[in-house]
Amino acid sequence: MLSLQILIDGFAISALYALGATGFTLIFGVSGVLNLSHGAIMVLAAVAAWAAGSMLQVDHYTGALIGVAVALAAALITYFAVVQPIQRSKRIPNEEKEIFVLTGTLLWGIMIQEVIAYLFTNNAKTVLPIIEGVVTVLGVRTPKNEWFTAGVCCVVIGLLWLLVNRTRTGKAVLAASMNPRGVTLLGLELNNIYIVVWAIYGVLAGIAGVLLGMFLGVSSYSVGPLTASAFSIVVLGGLGSVSGSLIAAFVVGYLETLTAYLVSPAYRTIPALLLLVFVMYIRPQGLLGRR
Repeated sequence: MLSLQILIDGFAISALYALGATGFTLIFGVSGVLNLSHGAIMVLAAVAAWAAGSMLQVDHYTGALIGVAVALAAALITYFAVVQPIQRSKRIPNEEKEIFVLTGTLLWGIMIQEVIAYLFTNNAKTVLPIIEGVVTVLGVRTPKNEWFTAGVCCVVIGLLWLLVNRTRTGKAVLAASMNPRGVTLLGLELNNIYIVVWAIYGVLAGIAGVLLGMFLGVSSYSVGPLTASAFSIVVLGGLGSVSGSLIAAFVVGYLETLTAYLVSPAYRTIPALLLLVFVMYIRPQGLLGRR
């Protein structure tokens, strides 16, 4: 029974990690930005959905859409107010812009975290699930919301694959991740592609954040661990590799679930971090990374 419970719970949390990390690695693969405000944007989406339901008394679906919309807005603000000004600055040497972007997104994430704590306190917020009740599978009782969370994550990742591989916009994004200069030679505006990618990222982070709020609950204290988890998954899978991030998300998700059940929830992140150190030692580019 325990093994089946670990299998089910591990799949749900891995799918959530995969959804969150996919947007994170997409941003890096196309624009070369490691967005350290990632966790803050996810928490902001969950808190916005919770506030909409608790304070505005909207229904579950509307609250979830509000949370995703807030994350989308936060992602675009991150690009236009933090990332783009640094990338276009003539006062910052090109070789130093990457560290400035890292620092800028980190500070922006801290600002979001502090605003959330100031307006809504540090207490954990749980978004009311869209689907309530439990389902029994081979004697294991699991919340229906857990299955819903895993299903939505898989569907969204599948839709993202279709967008990237079957649409003109997606192919432009894919081309920009391979050869940005070549895209400009084809007459495509690189800045417009960046905006599309950040918008996609905002939607993915928003959905992941709202689902996380329904599944586990979040607080302002969740910002750091969420950013660290996404960063670890992306580095483990290989910077810029969506496939690698998906594989790494399931490896990390199941490692954390096994540790939480068999050892203690307090130590759930340690094995994944040890694995990251080991992989970086023998394969610095990650599982499927090329650089």
